[in-house]
Amino acid sequence: MALIATLNNILPYISGLYTLPWIIVGLVVTYLLAKPYGQQRVDMVMKKIGLILLFVFIPLLLFRIFINIDFGKDELTFAGITFGVLFFMYMLAYFLGHIEARELDLTDMEKRTFIKTVLTNQGRSAAFVGGALLAIEGWTVPAGIYIALVGIGLFAILPYILSVMHRKETNSVEKNISPLPLFLRIYPWYLLSFVVAAILIHRFTGITMADLGDGGTVLYFITALTIPAGLYYAGAGIHPSDLKFEEMKKMFLPPKEGEKREFHWSVGRNAFLTTLLYTPVITALVFGPIMYLGFIPGSWFAVIILNSIMPITSTNMFLISYGLNPKGTALAVTWTTVIAVPVLLVLIPVFSSIF
Repeated sequence: MALIATLNNILPYISGLYTLPWIIVGLVVTYLLAKPYGQQRVDMVMKKIGLILLFVFIPLLLFRIFINIDFGKDELTFAGITFGVLFFMYMLAYFLGHIEARELDLTDMEKRTFIKTVLTNQGRSAAFVGGALLAIEGWTVPAGIYIALVGIGLFAILPYILSVMHRKETNSVEKNISPLPLFLRIYPWYLLSFVVAAILIHRFTGITMADLGDGGTVLYFITALTIPAGLYYAGAGIHPSDLKFEEMKKMFLPPKEGEKREFHWSVGRNAFLTTLLYTPVITALVFGPIMYLGFIPGSWFAVIILNSIMPITSTNMFLISYGLNPKGTALAVTWTTVIAVPVLLVLIPVFSSIF
């Protein structure tokens, strides 16, 4: 069929390292569209596109990946390691936030808000930006496992922890308080269902994408679009208007002694440093020797380290209603994206050639 042949010819250009420039495309196109239509209107459209990616394209992409593999001991081991890494990352954010909050002149409520915001902002863009890792041959399975488990942590486990903290702070008698929208509460289990379905279908029938014929090619093409679309979405989240020199100084340079610290900048700066400095460095120091000694393969090391450098996910804005600082969260999302994306554009090709 001419359609199938056309799809096969296009696939190489929306796969592998060819997907990375879509981050720049997203930034430039969104900037140009914001001129005539306004940034707020463009952001609303991008929010809807993000939800379509989360609920349609990413689940299908994970289904396509896991229907092709025998999920065994190695995959279970990596899933266990991922849980351990995510637990460590959140605990690190909690303790670093607690230490910083003690040094600031804050009220008890401000301290709790500070800690909750920094803790929440360890949630990374594993699906949108991290989807680029799925395009690298040899990384697809660990990257897919990582994305699925981050979804559970970000939209199931963390909101439960936040709801308990929020309930205590507000002295609410409601036992099931959950400001998180229902569609996000069901998302981690919805996403996991596609992974489980693919694993079970493959295990009990032996079916792979190759057995689906032309239908498999169409599904492969549709899911391949997920990666450049996700990267476009990530690039669209960078607002050049936010990139001002005075704002940069607040993020990268600590206030001088005697200067008043703006609360939201203290939150954003601590989240930024925790996310893009302390976490990647400590993670590399832990897993570098483990990989060097041969206890884990290089592909696992690459996925773990690169995910530790991912920018803070913009979907954290949905968690604001749990008593987080909204401006500090927005600043952290913007500035981690601005810094992390160029770093990843360099590191992904380098790591893919090494591991």
